[in-house]
Amino acid sequence: MKTTLAAITLALATLPALAQNVKITPVGSHPGELCANDRAIIFEDPTGVRFLYDPAHNVTSGDDPRLGTIHMVLLSHMHGDHVGDLKLKAPGAGTCANSERVPAPNSTTAEVVAEKKAAMVMTRAMGGFVGNKVQGILGGKPIEFCPQTAGVTTVPVATICSSQADLGGVFIAKGADAAQGVEITIVYASHVNNAPPALLSEAQRALMKADGSVLEYGPATGFVVKFTNGLVAYLSGDTGIHSEMKTVVSEFHKANLAVLNLGVNPGIFVSGAHAINELIRPASVIITHPNEPVTEGGKLRPISRTAALIKQLKPPAHLAISGRTMEFDGKGKCVAGC
Repeated sequence: MKTTLAAITLALATLPALAQNVKITPVGSHPGELCANDRAIIFEDPTGVRFLYDPAHNVTSGDDPRLGTIHMVLLSHMHGDHVGDLKLKAPGAGTCANSERVPAPNSTTAEVVAEKKAAMVMTRAMGGFVGNKVQGILGGKPIEFCPQTAGVTTVPVATICSSQADLGGVFIAKGADAAQGVEITIVYASHVNNAPPALLSEAQRALMKADGSVLEYGPATGFVVKFTNGLVAYLSGDTGIHSEMKTVVSEFHKANLAVLNLGVNPGIFVSGAHAINELIRPASVIITHPNEPVTEGGKLRPISRTAALIKQLKPPAHLAISGRTMEFDGKGKCVAGC
């Protein structure tokens, strides 16, 4: 009898711990794989607050059934493969090296915001751009800043709104019945932030082309997200290596999970090991934005550049496999789905 009671007590004791995990689900081009064009990721706090990070080319539309409830949409920068100047034709369409996509004239970011009636968490410059696209979809008045009570926005929001935050700013979102909110800080990214020509007006495209110029929307950014279970996730955006990875992300915010965007332009295939091992020093890493097919049959391709980088990383590295939900505890350790 004592043994039975002890077993029941132990089982009950573990239930709250399981409920306190943050759920992280990548949304990519091919189910069960990490493919070249994959960027988008859904995060779910234990309190039920859910947000989409960089919709990119990975959704079929704002009502993509893989999304579910979305309270907020985070956008790191304006490059087409993040704001979404194209959208996925269908999950599994094309190849893992080059998914089949079609134009998204209003951007996938605006499509998701409009469909989900979500809060936009991004700098004011990018929020203005996306807000105009949302208006183009829905009509109505310009998008206002999100209402706050004691510095906190309750989600789901009553109407589409934009965070009143720029580089260094903090946006806190809390469920109506939750005691604590999810804290999102906009942090620096060493990257450019020009808008894709396909999303500009014809007159603006002509003007840019005449001068051989690009249209920048303020600084590119990343995010540090503090979840209610203690997990602190650094969403890097397409940044190159920089000193604030150590001083701001690691020493001040104490990030224990890094979501690392790879890609060629910021040079992270070369500098990523130093950034992770010596500057950020998280407990775990999620690898995404590879610009190459990383998996085949759900398994890591050993000849990929991503595989070569992973060998250099000290903390455990987890691939952002499309459709696979990973769960992380408050210390940054993956406890399920990895």
